[in-house]
Amino acid sequence: MTTFGLQIPGFTHTGASDAEMFDHVIAHAAAAEAGGFSSVWVMDHFWQLPALGGPDQPILEAYVLLGAIAARTERVKLGTLVTGVTYRNPALLAKMVTTLDVVSKGRAILGIGAAWYEPEHEGLGFDFPPVRERMDRLEEAVQICRAMFRDDKPSFDGRYYRIKEARNVPRPLTRGGPPIMIGGGGERRTLRLVAQYADMCNVSGSAATVRHKLEVLRGHCADIGRDPSEITTTRLGTLVLTPDADETARVREFLGGLAGDAFEEQFTVGQEEEVVESVRELVAAGLDSLIFNMPLSDPATVQRAGKILVGRFS
Repeated sequence: MTTFGLQIPGFTHTGASDAEMFDHVIAHAAAAEAGGFSSVWVMDHFWQLPALGGPDQPILEAYVLLGAIAARTERVKLGTLVTGVTYRNPALLAKMVTTLDVVSKGRAILGIGAAWYEPEHEGLGFDFPPVRERMDRLEEAVQICRAMFRDDKPSFDGRYYRIKEARNVPRPLTRGGPPIMIGGGGERRTLRLVAQYADMCNVSGSAATVRHKLEVLRGHCADIGRDPSEITTTRLGTLVLTPDADETARVREFLGGLAGDAFEEQFTVGQEEEVVESVRELVAAGLDSLIFNMPLSDPATVQRAGKILVGRFS
């Protein structure tokens, strides 16, 4: 069975004040739940991304927001897509995700990656080491988080991080701890870390790109003797559900002008049957779950998209 998730990337709503911002977030999260989406995700950034207007546009801190969404929803899994390893001490991160798991009654997912948004780091004073060090930090961080989810008093002494008899009370409600998702499609290191440590991966790209990335992941699993079926495979992309052919053409022209050759790697645009066909190709590439952001959609369209996707693929 294929599942679907909604990522909420933007917080600008025409005519809405800052005091109304959270109400709009909850409206989208509630629409996702009502539409049958199985998960809701937010970005872990402190500055808005360039494609969404850059640092002068509003963005809410991820884990405070997820806790609030948890209190207003009942079923959807909740996580970041994904946390930058550079932003928080991993023991603190494990505590935050455990708290989210308790607040949500067992619905937390830890999404984590090596971080990439250098201007945000510079502006807010986070160190932004070279990619090799960030990957090394990621490997240590997932080991610490896993240990704090599962063990009573774990210790770990790495090059960058350490814990000593680290208590994490209360324990997560999810048996074995919240699933760990590693985001990114780097073939030599990131996907190998997925094979070694993760419960979930998140990649991007067209059906052909996804098929290739998952083949690389299966190769890493074979190298270390892990069954790849133990890893839930997911993809993040952008969905625009259009009412008619004219709107499809307009949206494709606009987004194609922004994305260029990357359009087919990122965007799913069209009326119901066009979207279903595109999703069918992605599912056939080997994905267990598709996560979409829908930045141009109101809650009613989010709910309709969920009903279409779940109705066709679940």
